[in-house]
Amino acid sequence: MKAVVSFNTVAKLTVAFVAAFALLSGSVSAQTTKWKEDVSHSSIGFSVKHLLVSNVKGQFNDYSVSVLSDKADFSDAKVTVKIKAQSINTDNKQRDEHLRSPDFFDASKFSDITFISKKIEKTGKNTFKITGDFTMKGVTKTLTLNGEIGGILEKDPWGKTKAGLTLTGEVNRFDYGLNWNKAIEAGGFVVSETVKLNIELEIGKEA
Repeated sequence: MKAVVSFNTVAKLTVAFVAAFALLSGSVSAQTTKWKEDVSHSSIGFSVKHLLVSNVKGQFNDYSVSVLSDKADFSDAKVTVKIKAQSINTDNKQRDEHLRSPDFFDASKFSDITFISKKIEKTGKNTFKITGDFTMKGVTKTLTLNGEIGGILEKDPWGKTKAGLTLTGEVNRFDYGLNWNKAIEAGGFVVSETVKLNIELEIGKEA
């Protein structure tokens, strides 16, 4: 004997399914609390090995960081970083101009370097891994950074909620078309392929 399912039953099941899906979707993507960088207390830095013996450091002076997160541990965070390639600064004018050239960033053509997060995985009480799309010189690849929450201050002297985040990782510049190099007699090259990233952020809650 075949069971007969009424139209009302089907309608109720459909409504329940849609409601459950909407609730689930909302719990995943309904972050409303926005955090922004405090530029005077943040930095986006990097270092590369030079002549196989020393590390040369630099930073980008023009950037923006947006974080959407409602949870205290930032486990639901959506992070967007936009960096102006033209703002690279290694405290050497000639070197910086070379870095802005087509040999490296080709900053006049590819003005923005971006990171847009896709996933965050907690690895400890105050540590996490954040994975997203990293775009540089028109090339986009998946990048995972190690993160640490330095602390959260509910009220600074100006009544603002602040948090500190550290992000570290590595990229191979050759993967993004930053291919310039010169061989040295001892073997190896003038500039290493690997670029180490060190990002220190102080972010403030906006809403």
